Amino acid sequence: MVVKKKKEMQITALTICHQDLETLRSLADAEGKNLASLLLHCVQLTNGVSQIPYVKQIVPLLEKADKNGTCDPTIRSCLGILAGIYLSLSVKNPLKKVLASSLNCLPEFFLTEAIQSFTSRLQKELNTTDLYSYRKVIDNISSCLENFNLGITSVNNLLKNVLHFLQKSLIEISEENRKLAGNHIVQTQLMNDLLVGIRVSVMLVQKAQDLQRIHLKISGSPTWQSMCGLLSIFTKFLSDDDLLQTIQSTSGLAVILFIKAMFHPEEKIPDLISSLLLRSVDCTSIPEWFLNSCGSLCRADVSESALLFLCQGTLTMLGWQNGRMGPSGETLLLDTVHVLFTLSSRIKESTLEMFLSRILASWTNSAIHVLESSSPSLKDSLNGNSSIVRRLLEYVYTHWEHPLDALRHQTKIIFRNVLQMHQLTVGKSGFEESDLAADRFIFELTESLLRLEWHIKGKYICLGCLVDCVGVEHILALAKTIPSQILEVMGDQSLVPYASDLLETMFKNHKSHLKSQAVDSTWIDEWHETWVSPLLYILCEGNLDQKSYVIDYYLPKLLNCNPESLSYMVKILQTSADAKTGSYNKRGALGALMACLRTARAHGHLQSATDTWRNLVSSARIKQGLIHQHCQVRIDTLGLLCESNRSTEIVSTEEMQWIQFFITYNLNSQSPGVRQQICSLLKKNFMSSICNILFEALFPGSSYPTRFSALTILGSIAEVFPVPEGQVHTVYQLSHDIDVSRFQILIECFASTFETVKTLAFDLLMKLPKPVVQFQDSEKLHGLFQAALALSTSTKPYDCVTASYLMNFLIWQNALPSALSSYLKTQHIACKDGDKSAAVVESNTLMVIKCLLENLEEEVSQAENSLLRAAASFPVYGRVLCITRALQKLPLNSLQLVSEWKPVVEKLLSMSYRLSAVVSPVIQSSSPEGLIPMDTDSESASRLQTILSQIQPRDTNDYFSQAKILKERDSFDLEDLNASVPSIDTSAETKGKERKTCDVTAQMVLVCCWRSMKEVALLLGTLCQLLPMQPVPASPDGLLTVEQVKEIGDHFKHHLLQSRHRGAFELAYTGFVKLTEILNRCPNVSLQKLPEQWLWNVLEEIKSSDPSSKLCATRRSAGIPFYIQALLASEPKKGKMDLLKITMKELISLAGPTDDSQSTVPQVHALNILRALFRDTRLGENIIPYVADGAKAAILGFTSPVWAVRNSSTLLFSTLITRIFGVKRGKDELFKKNTPSRQSFREKTKSCSLRCASPKWALFHTARQHKRITLCVLSLTSSRYEFGERMTGSEFFSRFPELYPFLLKQLEAVASTVDSDLGELNRHPSMFLLLLVLGRLYPSPMDGTYSALSMAPFVPFIMRCGCSPVYRSREMAARALVPFVMIDDIPDTIRTLLAKLPSCTDQCFRQNHIHGTLLQVFHLLQAFSDSKYRMNAHFQQELADVAVCTRAKLWLAKRQNPCLVTRAAYIDILFLLTRCLDKVTKGNQPVLDHLGFWEEIRTIISGSELITGFPYTFTVPGLPQYLQSITKLAIAAVWAVAAQAGEQTRDGPISFSQLLESSFPEVRLLTLEALLERFSAAASGLGDKELPPLLWNMGGTFLVLAMKENHPECFCKILKILHCMDLSEWLPQTECCIHLTPKEFLNWTMDIASNERSEIQSAALRLASKVIAHHMEMSDETRDSVTPKLTQWVQLVVSSCGDHLPTVSRLAAAEILTSTTPFFLTNPHPILGLQDTLALWRCVLTLLQSEEQAVRDAATETVTTAISQENTCRSTEFAFCQVDASIALDLALAVLCDLLQQWDQLAPGLPVLLGWLLGEGDDLMVCVESVHQAEDDYLFEKAEVNFWAESLVFVKYLYEHLSRLLSKSSWTPLGPESLCHLQRTTSKQCHLLSQLFRELPPTAAFLKTVEFTRLCIQEERTLAGLRLLALLEGKEGKDTLLLSASDSRA
Repeated sequence: MVVKKKKEMQITALTICHQDLETLRSLADAEGKNLASLLLHCVQLTNGVSQIPYVKQIVPLLEKADKNGTCDPTIRSCLGILAGIYLSLSVKNPLKKVLASSLNCLPEFFLTEAIQSFTSRLQKELNTTDLYSYRKVIDNISSCLENFNLGITSVNNLLKNVLHFLQKSLIEISEENRKLAGNHIVQTQLMNDLLVGIRVSVMLVQKAQDLQRIHLKISGSPTWQSMCGLLSIFTKFLSDDDLLQTIQSTSGLAVILFIKAMFHPEEKIPDLISSLLLRSVDCTSIPEWFLNSCGSLCRADVSESALLFLCQGTLTMLGWQNGRMGPSGETLLLDTVHVLFTLSSRIKESTLEMFLSRILASWTNSAIHVLESSSPSLKDSLNGNSSIVRRLLEYVYTHWEHPLDALRHQTKIIFRNVLQMHQLTVGKSGFEESDLAADRFIFELTESLLRLEWHIKGKYICLGCLVDCVGVEHILALAKTIPSQILEVMGDQSLVPYASDLLETMFKNHKSHLKSQAVDSTWIDEWHETWVSPLLYILCEGNLDQKSYVIDYYLPKLLNCNPESLSYMVKILQTSADAKTGSYNKRGALGALMACLRTARAHGHLQSATDTWRNLVSSARIKQGLIHQHCQVRIDTLGLLCESNRSTEIVSTEEMQWIQFFITYNLNSQSPGVRQQICSLLKKNFMSSICNILFEALFPGSSYPTRFSALTILGSIAEVFPVPEGQVHTVYQLSHDIDVSRFQILIECFASTFETVKTLAFDLLMKLPKPVVQFQDSEKLHGLFQAALALSTSTKPYDCVTASYLMNFLIWQNALPSALSSYLKTQHIACKDGDKSAAVVESNTLMVIKCLLENLEEEVSQAENSLLRAAASFPVYGRVLCITRALQKLPLNSLQLVSEWKPVVEKLLSMSYRLSAVVSPVIQSSSPEGLIPMDTDSESASRLQTILSQIQPRDTNDYFSQAKILKERDSFDLEDLNASVPSIDTSAETKGKERKTCDVTAQMVLVCCWRSMKEVALLLGTLCQLLPMQPVPASPDGLLTVEQVKEIGDHFKHHLLQSRHRGAFELAYTGFVKLTEILNRCPNVSLQKLPEQWLWNVLEEIKSSDPSSKLCATRRSAGIPFYIQALLASEPKKGKMDLLKITMKELISLAGPTDDSQSTVPQVHALNILRALFRDTRLGENIIPYVADGAKAAILGFTSPVWAVRNSSTLLFSTLITRIFGVKRGKDELFKKNTPSRQSFREKTKSCSLRCASPKWALFHTARQHKRITLCVLSLTSSRYEFGERMTGSEFFSRFPELYPFLLKQLEAVASTVDSDLGELNRHPSMFLLLLVLGRLYPSPMDGTYSALSMAPFVPFIMRCGCSPVYRSREMAARALVPFVMIDDIPDTIRTLLAKLPSCTDQCFRQNHIHGTLLQVFHLLQAFSDSKYRMNAHFQQELADVAVCTRAKLWLAKRQNPCLVTRAAYIDILFLLTRCLDKVTKGNQPVLDHLGFWEEIRTIISGSELITGFPYTFTVPGLPQYLQSITKLAIAAVWAVAAQAGEQTRDGPISFSQLLESSFPEVRLLTLEALLERFSAAASGLGDKELPPLLWNMGGTFLVLAMKENHPECFCKILKILHCMDLSEWLPQTECCIHLTPKEFLNWTMDIASNERSEIQSAALRLASKVIAHHMEMSDETRDSVTPKLTQWVQLVVSSCGDHLPTVSRLAAAEILTSTTPFFLTNPHPILGLQDTLALWRCVLTLLQSEEQAVRDAATETVTTAISQENTCRSTEFAFCQVDASIALDLALAVLCDLLQQWDQLAPGLPVLLGWLLGEGDDLMVCVESVHQAEDDYLFEKAEVNFWAESLVFVKYLYEHLSRLLSKSSWTPLGPESLCHLQRTTSKQCHLLSQLFRELPPTAAFLKTVEFTRLCIQEERTLAGLRLLALLEGKEGKDTLLLSASDSRA
């Protein structure tokens, strides 16, 4: 392996001026041994690293001179030069520290001279008058004060001068900064200079000895005056908000430090600072100098930031240790924290919040120092029960989930310090183990934390602090199962780091405690039981996410803590590995074992060198793991082989064989994450054999995952074994394994439709040695460039990308200029001197771009005449794409051919603008998606002409000047088009070409236009990087002028502000961002200010609301938000973000409600722009201060009468919700979750109306708005109880305090209009948004106790919203109420709500009110039952009390209540209570029976319409809901009766038979679902109990139901139930129940399977298959009776396996094949004929190659079953193992070939298998024609792609097994007729292939990729067939080569 050289450290060499150099030369002695000679030699070196040894020799040389006792003039002069050298070095140069370190050891004899020299040189530095040289002087002062004795003495000597210089420099720099406002680059440097100056001033006061006694000096002295001047400057900086906050912060430190140094007497300093902080300074009692210097701080209007930084200075600069501050210091400490608490409620800017948290943490540190020697009164003020500690805890609870990581970290420090403070207040004995329970504060704190939900991240942090403080044993005493509880939540990625850290803290603490208590090693058993056993349970039984995170985060920490636990884990897992092998969705014990071993080895707990880990696991288990069905088991097993903590570990031969085995079957992994892990793990294992496997995987038709994996691993090989420089011996070179064919394979990867594959192939080629990738054949090079040119004008965008990769690769070819000579009008460009390779690339790039530019110029000219023709024949965006990609590969800031590039750049800009002008009319039109100016008849054309005239003012291209009339409906001829438009001339490029007819659609035109605009934008963005501009515009080195840059900016502005098509302006935004980022870094001030000017201009245009404005007010303001977003996002983040602040202020003002109708458009723009800015993550926390105002604008905008305002407000609100609460799920997962919710919502909206269900929502006057708001609401509410999207009310309102009164006021207004006493319908539109926000909050643990922002005031208004006449509003109010009620208060709240319900005797009540109350009760009860309190001892009693309350209102569930909606709601509550309370207690009687509750329920059911019948129809509101609710309750009652009766019969209110006979499908369906669940559990063995007697002998009932059921879903459920039941129970009853014999019943099921839709068909086919299998197990007579139906059954199975069928059909087929495998697939005595048996095996092979993962996994189960039979298990080593689909295909073919031998059917079966190999049934001509047809029909669709199925893999496996089979001598040869037929078929196919290959162009791999690939695949099939035929004829031996992708074509 090549060892890379370590990069040498670069140090700037020290230098001296000419005069000093001459001095050294004159003083140097002839022998070169004096100091002058040493220095002279040193300064003549040019490498700083080489100078270091000479600098270190200075002191030893002077020590020798010191013995003589003289300081001659030579040494004196050298010391002066050394002082000059030291001061000339930059502060970051290591030589400066080396020199200071050496001079610190200077002999005492020379100190006086040295001090004089340094003082003199420093004095000269201080006399500097150049403002931009001040920084260097300040840095030198800083260096002198930093551990440099000579420097400190010199500064003390010049103290007056140093102070004066610092005062002068700070004044002048701040003034210069003020003058240069707007010049960000210079201002940034100046502010850094200010910051360093302040820091040096602080350092000076701290270290200069003379300043320690400055208060004793005369106040009129220069030193004193300078100190006062500096103090005045710092005070000014402290209050200057235009400066960086770091400057203000440091100024705060300086102010306090200077006061401490200057104020006298010292004991009054705390009182003075307290008065400053409390803004209560008595100006009459303070010195005049203080008032003059700090007068602004003595006023009452001191800014919050100034106060904050004064607090920081107080805590940092005053000495709090050892009680030095005295009693007044304690008062100051308390005053400081009160000021901080006040500021915490006011400060909302994120950076100030960060400062505040650090300062508060600093305060707790200071408090700890003071408490160590404080008075009792202070201890009382700071103990756990004090108000200060409560406020600190409130701060922690409020901010422990803050989005800023650093702020969350500060809360941990504060909490830990609070515990330490309490410990100091109660004394050291306060935390003894026996006294823990007696310490009320600690006990209550621990208990309150344990009560919190586990989704709160702060809980983990605080518990960890408690463990460190009091030990884990006390936590375990309160919550014994806490390890399991924490492991349970480790499926949530956001909680995993917190959970694993807490667990680590706990188990480490527990181990230490147990070891300290134990006398032997038995403690480990308890430790294992507590921490390891829960881990093993999760590894074996937990969900996938849990396992992954536990393995990655928890397991390594556990093993690091106690490595001996590994043997304990392995022992347990080994014993269960055989029983729990796992599956595709479960890892099993084998997976857990591999994960443990992998983690142990990776962390050094297993040493493979001694074979330790191999002794723990067998080779068989490793191979099983490498091909396990679960992907993570495969990865873990591979990781076990590849990962080690030693990078030089030797790989054994056996390991390499296992790795090759793994690669063979795992390159085609479907998971991107798994592919990445495979590629990462395999970086350490390389050799030629592996490279051979990888290259063979790049065969024609290989899937995307295969290519991705193979190319990535090959790229890793090239990186690990790079091309050596010179003759360096290397272990391996990839280039040695690359021949011409493999080189061609890599080139052909450019034709892939996946750009990732193109990129990987290109990068791999670039890593290879240049001779390997150089074309020797110039003709081939010419052909490839010609193909690239052709592809660059393809109508398929992915072809254009292929062209760009081809061109970028060809650019590296030395022979390219000769190939380009026929394309270029200009001559070859000569390369300049320099890097030859780089020069060739730049020269070739320039030539390629010129060639493309010449073609582009011609095509743009034609497009200007006819955009239709350009879109159909030569869309120009491909040319621009190729130019951009070529430029991006060049180092644009170091071009050599500058003079040649300048005209090219000018031409590129010109062509970009021309192309933009051609396409912009389309994308700027009002409706670009459907715009195409042509039609087929004159009448339609005239109507179209009217439309064109309306858009003419904006669309100036002649494309719109005349409607084109086509001869045919959907196509036109290019020549006809030319004839119809006289201005168009036939271009030179089209002459001589074949006449062709093209379909021109609006899609073609639009795609051509927006892609062209996209590529132009990206090109301009790339050209912006050519801006290494000097301040002088005409700089010879710059390729762009100032005017050109401004033109580019104007182009972007015009395009972004006027484009209508999202694809166009979204991608233009990308280019514009590049421009703005460059402009903000540009030294040219005029260019630097351009973004600011553009921003003001567009804001003014938005505000003006000019009717003539071309800004798009629809389409979410189109590109306007993108334009402003680019301008703001590129603003330097380290500055004050002034542009953002001003812009947000303007937008918030515009977004607010207005009465002026003319302001509607600006308001819409403002709302849309705000939405874009809040979505932009680059703005980070800088946007958070505006969230509250944005939320107000969105909520108020929702009440606007204008639809556009409401629409934009909705979108803004949705964005704000995401911004505030974060995102929990991915888009797909949310969509799946939302789908049933939408269905439920639609059902409720249709059915429950009373007077509440209205077809319209308030103010939503269009269906589109209704739909958008609905989807918004659903998406926001669907994951309401997901922890990642919630926040405590305290945290929410502390971050956004303005929203507290606003939301409360709005909610009060909404609640007051919910339902008037007059019965009028009055709906407030803001209700939805208010309830959505409030529903995401939950009570803080401090809420209602200490928090001023309590959530309690919201509760009555939310309850009032439950009375809304709108169903959805009532439901949302009920959901929103739940988080506002503490868990402990839920039972009382429920009882209060139930008491409000009317009695049956009340005459006047409203059903809306009742329904809202019931919904609130239901959701509260549901939350209570789902909470962790369900395990509480009081839980059952609390619910029992609720049940008693419900009995008083039972009339609402009976017929006395006429409203079905409220009846359903009450019944839902009863059902929920039955679920929670129907448990057997100690008295052996369920609570419900004890209360007599079931009797009441039986009464309700008996009196319901389920018994008496329904007088309603479906038009009655609420009927479907009521049916579902009463049916669920009835089913629960039936189960309850069954459970109580046991085997005895007991009458219930209703039976399943009655429910199944209901006339309503809702009732039947719910009943059938409940029964299916029980029957399925019993059939699968998953249920705890057997079927209850109630369900015995129901087969006849279901048979009868099946015959008469006409509802599809019910019918399907019945078939599934029959399938789950025991056939021997009900099949004999068919004749007496339904008058069908078993055979006729089979016919009936097969007829259904033949005719019904997919789900019913699948259920019927499953049932039919089970019936057939049942008959196969019976007597011969029974078996013979169904034999005639087997062929039909086989056909049904085959027809269910097609790729075009729904997944459910193919899954059913796979399940059927698995269940019937022993009968039909592997039976030693086949029942079916050979053709039918092989047809079923073909089904298995087809399903194994399905693109659907679930289908492949199901088919894999079939193979697993097949290889585990008695007659097949010996044919493979993987019998009874769970394997992956990739190897299952191989195993299936192996078993099939083995079975053919067992059946003695090889001769008749071989032609069939050879037919599979040759692909019989695939007509090559038809395939090629279908490809052409698909290309014509779908011009913009990608070519066919495959993610799994690979034809040649199947061919390879089949060929290997057949050749192995035919190599054996014990088989009967084929007959001559069969052999001749196969030979004729193969010969005919060979001839056809040759003909089709000849018809393809030379570069068909790129120009005709699909046809070429199909022919290559068929060619490989044919070659394999020829080899097998040769083997049949005896022409080849047993060593026949296997098929590979590199075989030559026929």
